[in-house]
Amino acid sequence: MRKVVAGMQMSIDGKIDGPNGYADWVDSWSDTFDLLPEIDACVLGSGMYSGYEQYWSAIKADPHGALELSGSLPTSEEIEYADFALNTPHYVLSNTLDGVRWANTTVLRDAADVDALRQRPGKTIYVVGGAQTVSSLLDQGLIDELRLTIHPLVVGEGKALFATIAKRHRLRLNDATSRPDGTVSLVYAVRS
Repeated sequence: MRKVVAGMQMSIDGKIDGPNGYADWVDSWSDTFDLLPEIDACVLGSGMYSGYEQYWSAIKADPHGALELSGSLPTSEEIEYADFALNTPHYVLSNTLDGVRWANTTVLRDAADVDALRQRPGKTIYVVGGAQTVSSLLDQGLIDELRLTIHPLVVGEGKALFATIAKRHRLRLNDATSRPDGTVSLVYAVRS
C-alpha cells in the first residue's frame, strides 16, 4: 500500500489563510517538505483546485513574470515545482465537479477512490490541501504522515487547518527542524 502524506504551511496559531483568504506570509509555495523525489501522485480538494491550477500554470507559462497574488517573481524552487505539478498526475476530490481542464488530472468522487489509489502500485501520494480535504482524509484514516511548515507568526483571524476535524488523532513526532528563515518543519506519523 502506498503512503499518503499531507503537507501544509501554517502560522504558529494554526492558520492556513489570513483574514483576506490567503496566506500572505508564505514567501514561496514550492516544496518546503522535501517530498518531490518520493511523489508520483497528488490529491487536492475541489476548493483548492482552481487556484492551484492557475498558480502553477501561470509560472510555467511565464517563469520570469510577476505572480498575480504577491507581485513578486517566482523562486527557482517554484519554477521547479511548476514543472513537477504539470507532469505529475493530480486527483481532485470532489462530488460536484464534472471535469477539469488541466491535463493529467482526474476527478475522484470520495475517500473510497483515494483509498483505491493507495492500493495501486507507485510512490508516495501527496495531499497538497486544502484544509477540509486534509481533515476529511485524516478522519477517514487515509493520511499516514503530516508534514507541517510552521511560520513564526500569530495571524489571529483566519482559516484554521483543523477547523473541520471530527475525530481525535494521536501523532508521533518523527522530525523537527528549525530553518534559518525562522520556520520550523515538523514531520508527524499518524497513529492508527
